[in-house]
Amino acid sequence: MIRVIAIRCGFVAALALSVLILFSTSAVSFGAPRTPQAADSSKTWVAPDPATIPAGPLGDSIRLGIQVFNETPKYAERYVGNKLSCTHCHIDGGTVSKGMPMVGLPGIFPMYRDREKSVITFEERIQQCFQRSETGHRLPNDGPEMTGLVAYAQWLSKDQVTGRPFPGRGLVELPELNGDAAKGSEIYTEQCAVCHGADGAGKLPVAPALWGPNSYSDGAGMNQIAKMAAFVQHNMPQNQPDSLTPQEAYDVATYIHSKPHTVFVMKDHM
Repeated sequence: MIRVIAIRCGFVAALALSVLILFSTSAVSFGAPRTPQAADSSKTWVAPDPATIPAGPLGDSIRLGIQVFNETPKYAERYVGNKLSCTHCHIDGGTVSKGMPMVGLPGIFPMYRDREKSVITFEERIQQCFQRSETGHRLPNDGPEMTGLVAYAQWLSKDQVTGRPFPGRGLVELPELNGDAAKGSEIYTEQCAVCHGADGAGKLPVAPALWGPNSYSDGAGMNQIAKMAAFVQHNMPQNQPDSLTPQEAYDVATYIHSKPHTVFVMKDHM
């Protein structure tokens, strides 16, 4: 992942001055902070100005949502079972194109999900992240943490067309490849271990764990090799995004996948 050994390790820095003001300095992510991404060929999406957060209870809820998103184990402690925060997968507070941004998401739910074989709400999708990625438990749907997360995502999306996916939604598309764990181990040792450790335990708050008890469970989306490869290829290394080849990304993802992750059993996370 980290092709150049540099202080950049750890998946965190500022998008721009306004985002520096908005997001706490402890917010970290798997991926690279980027300048705003192009929404189409003629327009560049820019994160909302923090000054537009309204005063009063709604603004308080949005600000709580930012805190929960960026420091989940601290601000949603009762519902988290590892050391991951939302922003570890949804880069820089969910604002980075092809870094699983939160922009526009509230407007495309309810949505049919093949994994669940049912139509789910935006709140239910958040619940699944707490259960699977953060090896935790379900939030009260009407509690302050869930309300804040939804309010924050809606505030990020306030200039988006309802029902139309954000152009940078999700992850970059890669061809289907077969990863080589042995080659991935070499890449990891050379370029990733400096931040995430040879044991994959990470160096919080800078770099998250990639396997072990403080990382995501084997039921999380990131435990899918293709999804991890797409994340890695487009977002790593942080100061040279898109520099890994798709094959190298698959190799690293396959190596990480071969390492231990908490076994996900749904009944234990209700």
